[in-house]
Amino acid sequence: MLAIFGAVIVVVGLAFWAGVGAGWLGRLPGDIRIERGNTAFYFPIVTCIIVSIVLTLLMSLFRR
Repeated sequence: MLAIFGAVIVVVGLAFWAGVGAGWLGRLPGDIRIERGNTAFYFPIVTCIIVSIVLTLLMSLFRR
């Protein structure tokens, strides 16, 4: 079970790295982005909350 879970995480990570979620991931309303000069600060708070909710729902389904 642990090996399957790890493989799924790797596949999802590679998909995000390839740009699958680039259109909406990290650009939701409520994500904090500050750019001034050569410095940029980026904190995707809403994206983190949504990912957390989805993972919580998935884990609760697997526990049953």
